[in-house]
Amino acid sequence: MNVSTLNKTFNEIFAAAPEKAFFAPGRINLIGEHTDYNGGYVFPCAITYGTYAVARKCEDKKVRLYSENFPDKGIIEFNLNQLDYDREHNWANYPKGMIRYMIEAGYEVPSGFECVIQGNIPNGAGLSSSASIEILTGVLVAGLFGLEIPRIDLIKLGKKVENEFIGVNSGIMDQFAVGMGKKDAGILLDCQTLTYEYAPIQLENHKIIIMNTNKRRELADSKYNERRSECEEALAQLQRKLPIEALGQLSESEFEENQSLITNETVRKRAKHAVYENVRTLRALEKLKAGNLEAFGQLMNQSHISLRDDYEVTGLELDTLVEAAWRQPGVIGARMTGAGFGGCAIAIVENVEVENFIANVGAVYLEKIGYKAECYVASIGDGAKEIELVS
Repeated sequence: MNVSTLNKTFNEIFAAAPEKAFFAPGRINLIGEHTDYNGGYVFPCAITYGTYAVARKCEDKKVRLYSENFPDKGIIEFNLNQLDYDREHNWANYPKGMIRYMIEAGYEVPSGFECVIQGNIPNGAGLSSSASIEILTGVLVAGLFGLEIPRIDLIKLGKKVENEFIGVNSGIMDQFAVGMGKKDAGILLDCQTLTYEYAPIQLENHKIIIMNTNKRRELADSKYNERRSECEEALAQLQRKLPIEALGQLSESEFEENQSLITNETVRKRAKHAVYENVRTLRALEKLKAGNLEAFGQLMNQSHISLRDDYEVTGLELDTLVEAAWRQPGVIGARMTGAGFGGCAIAIVENVEVENFIANVGAVYLEKIGYKAECYVASIGDGAKEIELVS
């Protein structure tokens, strides 16, 4: 990805040179899936794929946005005095919502601006392109107009855009990972309290491979709501005896002692995943702090098995990728990541085996599923920031 090509596009479209350049990453969740709404921990990291922007301030009150990813949409223009959601504005509703909520939070945006953006996050892969655009807009507006905005406030505004402006009922993990990511580190995050801790992930001899099923995730939303309600049902039954507010407060032994309180076997399995996955996520932090990447990989594998057997959110495509990955040499661990029913899986693979891994897993997937999966080699990178404006 080359900022100088964005400068060239900016010159062609706006007949001027940009003033500043910015980047916001995508994210993956390394472990801790479907734990966030169960009062548990997640363990995301920012990746080196993301969204780039170049921009300059204008004299008037108009914001003019152009995306290299959606050239057919042309320049999308709106006024700072008119920041309502507009379906016609398509992708630009994410920046628009961010600008609106920044102004509503009391930050002064004295004039409009022109901006060209381009992302290299694979579309529909579940790597958080929307959170990337939201936080990118936040650092861009702050950078252009010299605003001092605490990063956590930008993260909360990004979540507000997703929930209230766009209308997606998601948690804060995506914006947090995009905003607070750190090179060569995962983030252990409590989504309820927003307390967090960085854990070193030393991957000199390994790469993270993101494997995209290329399956559209039509089921994910309806099943997501179903799983949430099943967990709420389990919690309510456990609360008849236990003084807990969330499944994430239970240890494995406490769950085993009290699981008979949950009358429905399926609901019991859902709760088991929530409890055990949360414990796995805390163990993952310990293993990485001790520099034990192999043990971390084992926890990844166990996470996928639990998501497959107890939470039942994987599906044929994700299972095919992950089970093929487990059979390859040099694989430390592999699991689905995200909501499930499509989207992506991740694997940690020794550098020397990466090419063979991609070829072999791709061949298995194509033969069994009938269409291709795509693999991306990713590194763990920094969160959103201003970058050098290369001419």
